[in-house]
Amino acid sequence: MKIRSVTTALALVTGALFAPGFGVITGATDAHAVTKISHATATSMFRSSGITWSSSGGCSDRNNPTCTSFEQLNLATAKGAQTLRSASGCALNITGGTEAGHASGTYSHWNGYKLDYSKYTCVGNYIRNTFTYIGARPGDGAPQWKSGSGNIYADEGSHWDVLYYNCGGC
Repeated sequence: MKIRSVTTALALVTGALFAPGFGVITGATDAHAVTKISHATATSMFRSSGITWSSSGGCSDRNNPTCTSFEQLNLATAKGAQTLRSASGCALNITGGTEAGHASGTYSHWNGYKLDYSKYTCVGNYIRNTFTYIGARPGDGAPQWKSGSGNIYADEGSHWDVLYYNCGGC
C-alpha cells in the first residue's frame, strides 16, 4: 500500500515538472503553452468590457489582411486587452488581431500574441505615464514602453502595437 502511494506521488510530481508551461523543463512564455480562443469568444469578452473593434474591410476573415480577426487569439491576450481597458479607464478600439498581413515571428499577431489599438489620447497618456520607456524597437525604431507584467506597448505612429506575454495582472 505504501509503495503504491509513493509511486502515485512520484507520477504526479513528474507530470507537473514536464507539463507545458510548468516546472523546470519549460518556461511560462513558451509559445506552445497558451490557450487559444475563437473569434466569437474574443468578441464576447471584448463586448463585455466595452472594447470595440474595426477593420478597413469591415470583415473578420483571418486570411484577409483588410479584416480584423481574433480567431486563434491567445486567451491571455484577450484578457490583457480587458486589463488595459479596466486599468486605464480609456476607450479601446482594436484595429488589428490575428489576421494575415502582419510581421511574422513567434510572438506575432498571427500566433495570437499581439493586438493593434487606435491611437486615442487617453490610452496613449496612460501607457506613457504608467509604463517604463525601454527605447526604440530594433528594426523600425518604434518607441516602446514595458508594463510591470512584461507586456510591450509600441507606438507605431498610426496605432499602438501591443505584445502580450500575459494578461497584465488580470
